Amino acid sequence: MTKTNPTGPLMAPTDRPLAVPPPQAGPLQDRQGSAILLICASAFIFAAQDGVSRYLGSTYSPVLITMLRYWFFAVVVLAMALRQPGGLRAMRSNRPGLQIFRGVILALEIVVTIEAFVQLGLINTHAIFACYPLLISVLSGPVLGEKVGWRRWLAAGIGFLGILIVLQPGSGVFSAKAALPLLGAVMFATYGLATRKVGRDDTAAVSFFWTAITGAVVMTAIGLPSWQPIAAPDLPWLLALCIGSGVAHFMLIKAYELAEASALQPFSYTQLVWVSIFAVVIFGERMAPHVAVGGAIVVGAGLFTWWRSRQRERAARRG
Repeated sequence: MTKTNPTGPLMAPTDRPLAVPPPQAGPLQDRQGSAILLICASAFIFAAQDGVSRYLGSTYSPVLITMLRYWFFAVVVLAMALRQPGGLRAMRSNRPGLQIFRGVILALEIVVTIEAFVQLGLINTHAIFACYPLLISVLSGPVLGEKVGWRRWLAAGIGFLGILIVLQPGSGVFSAKAALPLLGAVMFATYGLATRKVGRDDTAAVSFFWTAITGAVVMTAIGLPSWQPIAAPDLPWLLALCIGSGVAHFMLIKAYELAEASALQPFSYTQLVWVSIFAVVIFGERMAPHVAVGGAIVVGAGLFTWWRSRQRERAARRG
């Protein structure tokens, strides 16, 4: 769910060769095109997952739903790892501490965001959650050693102005509950930065493995007390949620391995389009004008940051 990826070139220079060099087959644009397709596909799956999570979260504890997702995720990943040459030994990480951190933060983010879907609805949650690429853009300086210029800071400021418009008093969103999607955005931005950073040393398969196992362990520890039987009609939805989670997150990890986050961020916003469609058509939600305006400002700020990043890249190639 929550939710596949995150602006600016997130791969900071290193003073030593990467332990896992980027793929060399095919020109750069081919890899970038594949990464864009992966991001768009993951965005659609994440949006569909959000709808299923909202449905299940109105009946079951978000902690229980997330735990069951991760159990399925872990079984699939273990089976895949055992079929690889070297088995589980091939899944050793060069950055185990960082892998554990990103796995835990993602699992907890899913719980927080499912609760936000139930409390605020899909549209209102995503209007706030859409600020996560701006958070990545700003945090890429202290975390990844990028230079963050004044334009990027200005775009982030405008984006957060859009959040304030969404949260205007009397809107029905302005409440303590509104902290949930904002917290989820901070957590997902942290996960995105950690994923990019760990990708310098570990392959996508290794990160995929650690995401599943770490999440399964932490969610089992906190989720068993919330156990309750799943009604038979809900089992197909839970299975779809589990399968979609594994597929979408692998797409997200692989996309970041193939291309710079700065090239991928605009396409992450397609999730907001799909979520809005599902929310209106399936759940009967209404998009209030101030939510639409605020969300558009947030997305516009993110797109401006991406555009500036691409301009810098072109200038560097010419000069």
